[in-house]
Amino acid sequence: MNHSIIKPIITEKSLSLASRGWYSFVVKEASNKYEIAQAIADLYKVIVEDVRTMIMHGKEHRSGKRQKKIAKSDWKKALVHLKVGQKIDAFEVTGETKEK
Repeated sequence: MNHSIIKPIITEKSLSLASRGWYSFVVKEASNKYEIAQAIADLYKVIVEDVRTMIMHGKEHRSGKRQKKIAKSDWKKALVHLKVGQKIDAFEVTGETKEK
C-alpha cells in the first residue's frame, strides 16, 4: 500500500495545535486531501473530519568557503482534524521535564 504520509511534525507549535485536535504531518506533494484522510485513518485508527494542506517553500542558506546558496526543496504539510474525543498518541506530551 502506498501511503502518502511521510512523517508527523513534532514541534512546540504543532503540539499546541494537537491539544485542540489538529495534527500536523509531512505528506507527499502528489497526494490529495482524500488520500491523506484515508492514510491517517488507516494508520492511526481514527476518524478524520477535516484536512487542510499547504505547500511549504524550502529555505535558502549559504554554506562553504565561497558562501554558495543552497536551497532546500519545497514540501507539503497537512493539518488533520479528528473527531471529538479522539487523539493520536505520537503527539502526546509526557510530564517529564529536565531539571537544572
